[in-house]
Amino acid sequence: MMSEQDREAREALEGVRRDAETVGSSSLARMSHRVQDHFAGKDAIGQDEHGGTDPIELWGRRIGRALSLVGVVVLALWLAVQLRLL
Repeated sequence: MMSEQDREAREALEGVRRDAETVGSSSLARMSHRVQDHFAGKDAIGQDEHGGTDPIELWGRRIGRALSLVGVVVLALWLAVQLRLL
């Protein structure tokens, strides 16, 4: 039979394992949701005078953010070529 001290130690270890998984996965999940929301233009939803969404503004944000990502990748590749890394 387990002693009281052994039971408390196992419960403490289980709690640490559970909390470590929660912290690691939740921060990664929060980061991925923030990136998805940013590129989906979710901050434009409900910005209309009447709480609606202007589809042109929504798609404009999505297109602009996608083009900015493409621009960053192109500039990074250009810099790598200039520094003779590629």
